[in-house]
Amino acid sequence: MSTVRELRADARRPAAVGVAHRDGVRFAGLLVCLVVLVAVVASSLMVGSKAIDVGVVWQAVLGHPVGDDGAIIVELRLPRTILGVLVGVALGLSGALIQALTRNPLADPGILGVNAGAGFAVVLAVALLGITSIHQYLWFAFLGAVVATVVVYVIGSAGRSGATPVRLTLAGIALAAVLGGVSSGITLLAPRAFDAMRFWGAGNLANRPPETIGVVLPFIVIGTVIALVVAKPLNAVAMGEELAAALGANLGRTRVLVIVAVTLLCGAATAAAGPIGFIGLMVPHMVRWFVGPDQRWILAYTLVLAPVLLLVSDVVGRVVPRSGELQVGIVTAFIGAPVLIVLVRRRGASGL
Repeated sequence: MSTVRELRADARRPAAVGVAHRDGVRFAGLLVCLVVLVAVVASSLMVGSKAIDVGVVWQAVLGHPVGDDGAIIVELRLPRTILGVLVGVALGLSGALIQALTRNPLADPGILGVNAGAGFAVVLAVALLGITSIHQYLWFAFLGAVVATVVVYVIGSAGRSGATPVRLTLAGIALAAVLGGVSSGITLLAPRAFDAMRFWGAGNLANRPPETIGVVLPFIVIGTVIALVVAKPLNAVAMGEELAAALGANLGRTRVLVIVAVTLLCGAATAAAGPIGFIGLMVPHMVRWFVGPDQRWILAYTLVLAPVLLLVSDVVGRVVPRSGELQVGIVTAFIGAPVLIVLVRRRGASGL
């Protein structure tokens, strides 16, 4: 009997060692990603229409700004960088959650119409009600995100085949196109709304109201915590509803928590910086290639790499034009469109 037990134990050791090795590699990779994020944050503070020395940046971050350059860091670039990190985290995590819940690797808040719903609600609030404070239109962004999510799911679920990834994607794209067109029409017909929304509507981190970070921070933090909590149940959901239920996963609670998290993250990010696309699509999808299907690692890597992509896009938007800047939403669209084509053409991209 003891010999049999020893043989079984010996058989389990290689698998345990293999899992520990993979987790060690993933953890080391996550540390490298954190270093990259720190470097990108530093670049965001240093690079712009005027390059600023790293020593001046360091003094400003420590609370001792030196001259005009120090004032630029404290008043303009530091809030812009912090907002970029928060919005990147929100968009990346919401994309990873939607992909896991729908089991569609081509899903993200933009493609499924969530960002468009939040943006449309904000446009209505500004154009029809004259609301210009983020304290007020933030709640409209949340409402629009929820309504868009429900509408896409209802349309995608109609019929015998149910809510397949393709049907949800098509419903989201159609809804986003309609809401985007109506939003553009409203801003053109209402000059006041157009003046208030023209840069926000393109996705912009610059010149946001000073209170923006403080307003959206609690919602993004809460959404992030919920996302990390549901990571393990989402691993069961990826196996299919019947198997997930057999494993003891509470599907109803998981869906509700994911929808709450996506609403908080997308609503806050859209209210803060406008409808920025493709971040939630690209980062979780590419992360999955390297770390595998475990949602815990996907969310951890996305938490770090999504703000990296957004800040890099923002820096590119500052330095590429000879005069002025490109809004970050425009840069991410330039990057995201060809990436989306590659993902669609990639074999095995239609399912998780």
